[in-house]
Amino acid sequence: MSTTQLRESLKQRACERIDALKNDLVGISHDIHAHPEENFEEHYAHKRLTDAIGDNKLDVTRKAYDIDTAFDVAVGSKGATVAVLCEYDALPGIGHACGHNIIAAAGLGAGLALAGLAEEAGGRLRLMGTPAEEGGGGKIEMARKGAFVGVDAAMMVHPADRELARMNAIAIQHCLVKYTGEAAHAAVSPHLGRNALDAAVLGYMNIAALRQHILPTERIHGIFLKGGEKPNIVPRETEMDWYVRSNTIETLQPLKERVAGCLHGGAHAAGCHVDLQWQPNPFADIVDNIPLLAAYVSNSAQFGRMLTTEYMAGTGGGSTDMGNISYLTPSIHPMIAVAPEGVSLHTPEFADYATNEEATRAILDGAKIMAMTAIDVWTNDALAAEIKAAFGDGFVPEGVL
Repeated sequence: MSTTQLRESLKQRACERIDALKNDLVGISHDIHAHPEENFEEHYAHKRLTDAIGDNKLDVTRKAYDIDTAFDVAVGSKGATVAVLCEYDALPGIGHACGHNIIAAAGLGAGLALAGLAEEAGGRLRLMGTPAEEGGGGKIEMARKGAFVGVDAAMMVHPADRELARMNAIAIQHCLVKYTGEAAHAAVSPHLGRNALDAAVLGYMNIAALRQHILPTERIHGIFLKGGEKPNIVPRETEMDWYVRSNTIETLQPLKERVAGCLHGGAHAAGCHVDLQWQPNPFADIVDNIPLLAAYVSNSAQFGRMLTTEYMAGTGGGSTDMGNISYLTPSIHPMIAVAPEGVSLHTPEFADYATNEEATRAILDGAKIMAMTAIDVWTNDALAAEIKAAFGDGFVPEGVL
């Protein structure tokens, strides 16, 4: 049998295996959807997924990398290592409005199908459960502990309202801000007070002015968490929550400095103190590996899902910790349609679409396309070389880890 014939045989068998797993995969997806769990609290989903892996006779490391809701499976003894990633955390209040139940089931399907073929295909598989994408940065925590060392290609598939090869994700860092002033009676002795609410409002207005002079693709958005106790008490403490986004993890750094200047300016004007707490695990932009993505696009076309490797207008602005991984190993993060175009992620409407018939089709198609792409990497030395060459020297900018 020629290499091409072997490759096609492996792909066919992988797809047949995924079809045979349909009821299990869809059941797991619906079950995770019905039990939404937030960052690092995905205990139900973790158990559901790892039990399914164990039931399929695979060794799974639960609580991997000292994270209670992460898992890792390693199969194969030689060849390129391909990692398939699962996400399964939900959003507060609106549950699986990002469709991570679909990501989990598709990743599981691809992993289970590939596990039985890895040795024959001459490759190594890693099936990883990566918690807390919606804010905690589980992939980053795992990467710091060596999870992606030796991985030659990493992939996942994310549900959306259209077919997209590239998400065009940008970098983000979260900042908690606390202003401290001095309380006083607002009517009797306001001159003794230092108004922390004024400081916060002035900081907010400074950022509103800054927004006129940043790149069109950059984003700064914040809310007030605490504004004082009562109107007749000069507010002594206020709190704010800010997200700062820029095109890349490198351009994020100077934008953070400008934002910090705005917030400090509000404190200075109001005679208050400000404490900026930049949260750990900033998310980097995604650097798609184009040869790996081209293989995915080719396999996707076989299921009638026509993609382009070019960016599509109107698809930017979101952020994911998969961006950090794309700086550490060749990676892709394609999007697969489960909802009509225009139905936005992070809405109750999208959560409803995450369990419909299109979601079922996305689980199966996504699993098959990823499995076929992994097989391409394992059985095509020229492709593997192109993927490695496109990744370059592996430069890791400040903030990625």
